[in-house]
Amino acid sequence: MNKFLGYIFSPIHYLFFGFFVCLFHPIQWVCYNWGGQEAHKKSVDLLNFFLVSTYYLLGSSLSFKNLYQLPEQRPIVFISNHQSLYDIPPLIWFLRKYHAKFISKIELTKGIPSVSFNLKYGGGANIDRKDSKQAVVEILKLAERMKANNWSTVIFPEGTRSKDGKLKPFAIGGVATILKKAPNALVVPIVIRNSWKLVQYGSFPLSFGEKMSWEVLEPLEPEGKSMEEIMNYAQESIKKAL
Repeated sequence: MNKFLGYIFSPIHYLFFGFFVCLFHPIQWVCYNWGGQEAHKKSVDLLNFFLVSTYYLLGSSLSFKNLYQLPEQRPIVFISNHQSLYDIPPLIWFLRKYHAKFISKIELTKGIPSVSFNLKYGGGANIDRKDSKQAVVEILKLAERMKANNWSTVIFPEGTRSKDGKLKPFAIGGVATILKKAPNALVVPIVIRNSWKLVQYGSFPLSFGEKMSWEVLEPLEPEGKSMEEIMNYAQESIKKAL
């Protein structure tokens, strides 16, 4: 039934999703060029609020849970599992007060309304996966911005999306590079549940009526711990929560 209803409601979702990304492209431009970084961020937050609202057109239910008082004046490295592209708008919206940035493929900085503009000017890292030197330099620049502005970063250390929701092994590289430059950052795991089900039939139809959740898990102070200990903690915390 969820697949059948997906045929009916997916076009409606895509219509509104596309409308908002097109609408906010010029809005972002105006905010960035006339209001600076802070105004641009507010426009991106508002865009992702509306993008998240389009999930409800698919009969989806969303929940965000955070039982921890996370610092707002300190860099944070959020380490999360990754199940679909639909993971990202809720993360931007729910984590907006922590100024969460992302590490993205450089190819995404062209041709996508709103998304490409935000990736270019939003302060994240846009990496060329075929050029490891460029990738490291970009991540180091992101870490410097985190340290200077008390920004945060969301990292998906699985390296690719899990199509069945099962957790893949974590890679150390990105987190290690950031913590080397911003050693005062707090490490916070996040578990995402069931967003993979939304795209279990592919991009069309999207699955109707899926229950998805984002949950902040217990933070970890990285001081005095090896990268292996940090990543093992994050991976086991997420695995247990799944």
